[in-house]
Amino acid sequence: MKTSDRFAPAGVDFANFHPKHFAWKLEGKVATITLNRPERKNPLTLESYAELRDTFRNLRYCDFIKTIVLTGAGGNFCSGGDVHEIIGPLVTMQKNDDMDGLLKFTRMTGDLVKEMRACPQIIVAAIDGVCAGAGAILAMASDLRYGTPNSKTAFLFVRVGLAGADMGACNILPRLIGAGRAAELLYTGRSMDGAEAERWGFFNKLCESEHLLAQAHELAASIASGPTFAHAMTKKCIHQEWSMGIDDAIEAEAQAQAICMQTKDYERAYNAFVAKQRPVFEGN
Repeated sequence: MKTSDRFAPAGVDFANFHPKHFAWKLEGKVATITLNRPERKNPLTLESYAELRDTFRNLRYCDFIKTIVLTGAGGNFCSGGDVHEIIGPLVTMQKNDDMDGLLKFTRMTGDLVKEMRACPQIIVAAIDGVCAGAGAILAMASDLRYGTPNSKTAFLFVRVGLAGADMGACNILPRLIGAGRAAELLYTGRSMDGAEAERWGFFNKLCESEHLLAQAHELAASIASGPTFAHAMTKKCIHQEWSMGIDDAIEAEAQAQAICMQTKDYERAYNAFVAKQRPVFEGN
């Protein structure tokens, strides 16, 4: 047993993981999370929010999974929070003046985004069909996004009387597509089709629906075969440097790169170059 295994969260065995509220598949170094309530376009429930939050938190302690593919079943990504299982109970809490309960809920949903950004694995979202509300947030919080021409992405909180300020949208979305475009989507709640999402930089690539998951897996597997310690460092720096000035960011990257220069992967890359071979990275 490794020392780090002794303080990993109890009961988490991702090699034999059987979540209750979404599907899980492990192929080599790539895990696939599938939101699987296709009959209702894969909405989230209170329980699935919490299980996703805990899963991404526990992935910090998993060293054999290097990338995550996040997708939905049945031709849709995620329709957001379930109207009956989430919005209905929240309206009841509002009627009962339960501000404490409402705040616990909004903080819990925000914690899911925090855990997605904090986990070292690169998250590739594969988005087809409906991607709305909290579903659009899950896509936004991923590291990379592949979409289809058939996708419809909508940050539609304003259409149910809420602010566009939800789960970090006012911070993250402008960084992906620009402040003006983000403001339009958050104020109007309108949807972006796939072509617009790619043109605006929300999607990294458009794929045909029948090839979407395979191409997302191909990308995830390619990243997983690379220097994954360095990938995790890049992800951390992208996230942390949002609140830094240029000088602080340059210093943070100097320290990050010096740490990466101590890895075996850095040495492997040099030795492979000298030998005119392709490096085989091991993530350490």
